[in-house]
Amino acid sequence: MTRRARLQPHVTTVATDDGLVLLDERRGRYWQLNTTAAAILEHLARGADPRTTAEHLVSRYCIGREQAESDVHTFLEQLRSAGLLDSTPDTDRPTG
Repeated sequence: MTRRARLQPHVTTVATDDGLVLLDERRGRYWQLNTTAAAILEHLARGADPRTTAEHLVSRYCIGREQAESDVHTFLEQLRSAGLLDSTPDTDRPTG
């Protein structure tokens, strides 16, 4: 069962020059993501696991592995807490 990070259907994204904006259309709230958070979300949404995503941060931003792993897990927890992540496994989704 694959669990890819996927935003809830009611969350809209808009790319900006310095990251990404998430809009929760149900609650009328938005979040401004910096380029690092946008990169984390992009990798996770493509199916990368948190560890692989952290490795990408290490190589792209020249930060330590522990910091990168902490950043990825903290970001995921913030998305979950805000109700922005869809927890439905990919295999449970209808295709086409």
